[in-house]
Amino acid sequence: MQSHFDLFGLQPAFAVDEERLQSAYREIQSRVHPDRFAHAGDAERRASLQWTTRVNEAYRTLRNPVSRASHLLALNGVDVAFETNTAMPSEFLMEQMELREALEEATQSKDATALEVLQKRIDADRREIEQQLAARIDQHRDYAGAAGLVR
Repeated sequence: MQSHFDLFGLQPAFAVDEERLQSAYREIQSRVHPDRFAHAGDAERRASLQWTTRVNEAYRTLRNPVSRASHLLALNGVDVAFETNTAMPSEFLMEQMELREALEEATQSKDATALEVLQKRIDADRREIEQQLAARIDQHRDYAGAAGLVR
């Protein structure tokens, strides 16, 4: 089966060229969209719907960093094991509790500044993890280490 990267003509990598992805998506959609097959036979319309579904799923997967990393790891034989490996480092769990408490407090007190600070912190943490994922997957080929970051 063709990978999502192959479908769009991209190299399998965590760091994806967003413009190229979007351009390839639009080009493929223009060829397989069901509206183009409105007057075609049943088999062609079904095939168009199947391709459209596949293209949309692949595009959503590659646009989302967590889904993209999971897809890359699967292509390299690593199962992220979201459902079966639920153990998390205690530091991570403590941080999540602190964030939830800070969010609850800021929400209850309607403190827009505190909410903004929390949002900036979360955005910075997300960017840092995405940079770590890019390094582990694209540079070091450390797929097992990347799986822990994805979870």
